[in-house]
Amino acid sequence: MVDTALTRTASDRGRGESVAPRAPAQAAPRLAPATAWALACLAVDATMLVLAGLATSLGAAAGGFASAPIGWTIGFGVLTLALFRSRGLYSLRLRLRTLDDLRSIATATTLAAMIVLSVRILLGDSLDLAAESIRPWAFALVYLASGRVALHWSQTKARAQGENVRRTLIVGAGKIGCLTAKRLLETPELGLEPVAFLDKDPLVDPKEALGLPVAGASWDLDAVVSQYRIDQVIVTFSTAPDEVLLRLVRRCEELGITVSVVPRLFERVPERHSVEHLGGIPLLTAHPANPKSLQFAVKYLVDRVLAAVALLLLSPVMAATALAVWISLGRPIFFRQRRVGRDGRTFEILKFRTMRQTSDSPEPTDFQLPDGVGPGGVEGDDRRTRLGAFLRASSIDELPQLFNVLLGDMSIVGPRPERPAYVSQFERNVYRYGERHRVKSGITGWSQVHGLRGKTSIADRAEWDNFYIENFSLWLDLKIMVLTFGAVLGCFARVE
Repeated sequence: MVDTALTRTASDRGRGESVAPRAPAQAAPRLAPATAWALACLAVDATMLVLAGLATSLGAAAGGFASAPIGWTIGFGVLTLALFRSRGLYSLRLRLRTLDDLRSIATATTLAAMIVLSVRILLGDSLDLAAESIRPWAFALVYLASGRVALHWSQTKARAQGENVRRTLIVGAGKIGCLTAKRLLETPELGLEPVAFLDKDPLVDPKEALGLPVAGASWDLDAVVSQYRIDQVIVTFSTAPDEVLLRLVRRCEELGITVSVVPRLFERVPERHSVEHLGGIPLLTAHPANPKSLQFAVKYLVDRVLAAVALLLLSPVMAATALAVWISLGRPIFFRQRRVGRDGRTFEILKFRTMRQTSDSPEPTDFQLPDGVGPGGVEGDDRRTRLGAFLRASSIDELPQLFNVLLGDMSIVGPRPERPAYVSQFERNVYRYGERHRVKSGITGWSQVHGLRGKTSIADRAEWDNFYIENFSLWLDLKIMVLTFGAVLGCFARVE
């Protein structure tokens, strides 16, 4: 029986909520998105394992090597798929994290190979166990990784073109609800397409801000789900009582619709957290990274070592760039500017010069968001030379900041530093901006690899930067460096 709070008649609804016209009915039933994704991943992985097994056998036959018995090869494949499932590689996630999946694939295939090898040793199997185990593992790793990269690439492209998307209903037409919808609209590759809001008393007008209607109130859920063909519901903040939202979530589960919830105090919920229960009451304990901890000390030590190695390897590029700048712009070669770093301390950042000099002017004192920033982060008239435009587009102008890292003023990965005059005003006007200064500034960062540079929102940058700080790990730093390298080369974008 559907709860009466969700099944009021149309005559009871006269609260000003409108319900959009019914969308065309589906021609045929379809698999749930989570099931479809799991089957697609399983099919790709199984195919890659078969191809890897064939390649191993053919290679062994051609080279005259010993080949593992077919039974052990099948066992290795089944065990690998089971480990994939245990590591969540068949779960439908909001963001396709390719680099994380590749790490999980390497771990799972290695573990499966070690288990098979250990069992064969215990059973006193063939003497050539190492060769028979390493080759299948190597082929499987390469084939599985290639298959998963191809699957993620095709899925991302399909989502960006409006295919394989989940039609999403957002509960709560307030600030957070609209921000959630805005983020989903900006990143179609996530696969969630917001189509409507559900709220009895909207605090904002999403129709005017985002072009999305408020389709009704909580009691309109069944009708809205049918009319808009909803696959996913996201519950944000609403004026509705908790018991109404709980009934709504329960009804969505009865309808087979996936429900996600934006938690209260979401700013303090990092990826590392634990949930324990006090009776039926869940206690969520956050485990954010501590900027004063040993892992950050290790990070800064690794930064200096990497900066020294990079300066040595890139010295020919930097020397050629310095010569080109000297010929085109004269001296000085470097552009120097005061920036704010860790704990609010200032330092002098270094870059290769990219613009013609003009008479010095004081730093701006009026509050100014990126609307006043021109091409490539250039304020006012674009004074870049052709060489300067190339240096900025390729990020070569940032290479002298490796000296800042070596001196301990900066890190390789971290929030981008800003000028003191801007910082003092951003801290007053931008939510959580000052919390970025808990760590050293970086040459690249989590916000930069997500496209937040140049004429982009300062508030969004602060949000992404604080996420990085609270979820820091050396693996996350490595991901950011790989993504930065890929972005510079134009190889890929937004592949995590």
